[in-house]
Amino acid sequence: MQESIVTIGMLAGGLGLFLLAVNMITDGLKLAAGNELRDMLRKWTSTPIRGIVSGISITAIVQSSSAVTVATIGFVNAGLITLYQSLGVVYGANIGTTMTGWLVAVVGFNVKIEMLALPLIGIGMFLRITGGDTRRAPIGIALAGFGLFFIGIDVLKDAFAGLTTAIDLQRITVEGISGILLFVGIGFLMTLLTQSSSAAIAITLTAASGGVVGPYAAAGMVIGANVGTTSTAVLSVIGATPNAKRVAAAHVIFNVATGVVALLLLPLMFGMAKSTGELFGLIGIPVVTLALFHTTFNILGVLLMLPFTDRLTRILEQKFTSLEEVEGRPKYLDKNVAVSPALALSALAMELSHLGSIARRMSEAVISQEERVGNKIKSDRRAISKLVLAIGSFVSHLERSTMPKDIAGELPKVLRTSQYYLMTSELAMEIAVHQESIGEITNEVLLKRLSQFKAMVVQLLDGTDVQTEGFSVTDCNARVQELDASYDELKAFILEIGTASEIDIGDMSAILEQNSNIRRLVKQMVKAARYLSGLFDLAGIVKEPETAPIAVNQ
Repeated sequence: MQESIVTIGMLAGGLGLFLLAVNMITDGLKLAAGNELRDMLRKWTSTPIRGIVSGISITAIVQSSSAVTVATIGFVNAGLITLYQSLGVVYGANIGTTMTGWLVAVVGFNVKIEMLALPLIGIGMFLRITGGDTRRAPIGIALAGFGLFFIGIDVLKDAFAGLTTAIDLQRITVEGISGILLFVGIGFLMTLLTQSSSAAIAITLTAASGGVVGPYAAAGMVIGANVGTTSTAVLSVIGATPNAKRVAAAHVIFNVATGVVALLLLPLMFGMAKSTGELFGLIGIPVVTLALFHTTFNILGVLLMLPFTDRLTRILEQKFTSLEEVEGRPKYLDKNVAVSPALALSALAMELSHLGSIARRMSEAVISQEERVGNKIKSDRRAISKLVLAIGSFVSHLERSTMPKDIAGELPKVLRTSQYYLMTSELAMEIAVHQESIGEITNEVLLKRLSQFKAMVVQLLDGTDVQTEGFSVTDCNARVQELDASYDELKAFILEIGTASEIDIGDMSAILEQNSNIRRLVKQMVKAARYLSGLFDLAGIVKEPETAPIAVNQ
């Protein structure tokens, strides 16, 4: 009894060490990579083949296909890569994650703790302590994680050695398809519970090495773990944006299809993996055969899915277009983009641009008198308020995580920009309310000059769209100076005709206040555009080509 408790404790401890190690490796390398990860994905995903190579490389390094998939979801959400580009990364991540099996099979069972694992932990923690805010610190965390990785494997190996005599799962290993399906389910369940296919694969390989399960049963568990890794992506997109759900759906489709093919061809593929191992002199080593089997069926899955990438993209783009895309809900922000500070900043910039487009549309409609205080204006005002709250909440959550100083320094600017847009909407509401209090104006000259002033304002507001290729902060500043001059001239004229009793004094005061609010609104929009332009440049977001030149004056 006591021996069983010790064995269970070793299993739990070994699994805990392994999961801690994978998290340290993933987080450390993600922080060390910084913007390079974003740039690599953007530059190396122009075609599915290049996306596959990127997915393999990044996943092999960070040792977590789930982390790469969730990060990819965030990249699509932030507008850095398209859904089509993301599919290649998803395919590649499934091949890259098989590197865990090879680490366990080739290194994990042969490494001497005192020769490799412990020195890695020592060197890693030295770099972490002495690294400060430099890149050495996260690299040190990753190195220490690799050391813990091998210690976790060693503990699991010893635990399963103790289970060999107590548990005999091999009795149901070769009892037809039902036995294989049972072990597929076990592999799936292990991944679901640990939220790590790497952990499930490590447990499977150590169990097979210790003789607790037979090779065929272990192969079924590997297939189940490969399908089970989709649970992380599915859980991460609950309540997320449509783009996030599309990438997660692609991940599920690929892994399920690959798992079905691997099951149907299990005898053939497992036999080929075994023969290949024997060809290299690896006879009677089940962990190597299983690692080779894992890699082989994922490569086969990619080869089968690659020709259908275009069609799959078109199908997915037609799905999940529901209430999530209505205004007032974030289009680019959800928990997936928070996996990388650089990615989160890009998503915030895109969300601010979305917020600005609503504020600009609302302002132009009010100033041009297309809308008074109707349902549409009120709806826009509520949408802007909700988006500002969502952005503030996201920034607050982001500030609690570790991030580079340059990105942390941009977060106050994000909040400031959102407040400028909020103030714009409040001023637009005031303008709409005051418009209803102004009586009928009969002075033809005043009507003409007011019309010219408002037309100038609308054109200036059009020029605050940061996403257009022709946007220029210098141009905006010059237009504001022109607007100020026009405002002063119009104000002097209104005071003049008011003094001459050519306009009602009450109307004169209301018009002056109206024009003052309009000028304040414009300046809020221009300030927001200045900050947002800087965020776009820092995030590296490509601006859209301008469809038509923007005139300054009529």
